[in-house]
Amino acid sequence: MERLEQRLGYVFQDRSLLETALTHSSYANESPQTRHSNERLEFLGDAVLGFCAAKTICRLYPEMPEGGLTRLRAELVCEASLHQVALALELGRCIRLGKNEECNGGRERTSILADCVEAIIAAIYLDGGLEPAEAFIDRMILKDIRAGHRPARTDYKTQLQELLQRSGGAAPQYTIVGESGPDHDKTFTASVALHGGASAQGGGKSKKEAEQAAAKAALEMLRH
Repeated sequence: MERLEQRLGYVFQDRSLLETALTHSSYANESPQTRHSNERLEFLGDAVLGFCAAKTICRLYPEMPEGGLTRLRAELVCEASLHQVALALELGRCIRLGKNEECNGGRERTSILADCVEAIIAAIYLDGGLEPAEAFIDRMILKDIRAGHRPARTDYKTQLQELLQRSGGAAPQYTIVGESGPDHDKTFTASVALHGGASAQGGGKSKKEAEQAAAKAALEMLRH
């Protein structure tokens, strides 16, 4: 815990918050003495991250229209971006996983690691307030944009929405159409409906990942 706090650049007053942020639902389900997983913290951390990212890019790009701000924020806080932060923090070594999730590569799973970053943001926020949470976000997630470097375009959902808007089409609609596998190793299938009745599907280990895959498939379909 102390070594992780050093990497985070923050020392917790209530270290149980950090422990909860590192607790995957598979561990909580298998451990009766563990009351909570990090799912609620992930929800809160997503909101704190979105706010801090929006605040920063509004200040850095005062002339950028709303659509551009939305796209840039999505690129900064996407799952792939948070996964890179988790790797830098070596969170895979620290997460508490259930036995089945452990055996199925949970410590390397992109969605688990990205969700853990959001949970840690919430834990810092609850422990010390907005200032240290924002400092962590600035240092670990927004450092490149502050230095003037724009992120690579990896948010296929935003790219698809922009493409449809330019052609006068309606916004894409996403639906999770399938789930397979045990609880500790689910695979989701998402479908995206486009104007004119066309659709595309994609799969992933999280609903977000499946929706991104569906959007990527739709982009490839529309561009060919």
